[in-house]
Amino acid sequence: MKSNLVKAASEVIPNQQILVNMVSRRVRQLCVGHRPLVEFIPGLGHADIALSEIASGKLTFESTLDQNGNDATTQVVEFPGIVVGKAKKKAA
Repeated sequence: MKSNLVKAASEVIPNQQILVNMVSRRVRQLCVGHRPLVEFIPGLGHADIALSEIASGKLTFESTLDQNGNDATTQVVEFPGIVVGKAKKKAA
């Protein structure tokens, strides 16, 4: 990895743990065959491409924590018109 790309990406995503997770997930996607979101020089590694995508603002993240630091995923919003209930057993 190029140090200038790491520095530029860390300015966009200051949390190192989130940055590492974003880069690793994007590297997996690029290895599978996803196309890069930015133009790149041939010969760059997948991690360098992922870092340049983050530095250019093409990749972002969304936190699942609310403003108080509580897990926001516990707030379940039911889809309108769907009734959730137990399945009835069939008579033998």
